[in-house]
Amino acid sequence: MLLNIVLVLLFLMLLGVIPAWPHSRAWGYYPSGGLGLVLLILLFLMLAGRI
Repeated sequence: MLLNIVLVLLFLMLLGVIPAWPHSRAWGYYPSGGLGLVLLILLFLMLAGRI
């Protein structure tokens, strides 16, 4: 159950990182850097056996 929620949230975050909309073109690397940090944390938690 928790894995499904995490996968849906990651998918939504991936959609938000794509600079396809005019208001998000000037954001630069900030959204993808934040997503990378979240993915690293999730990877660490999965390897540690917490998820």
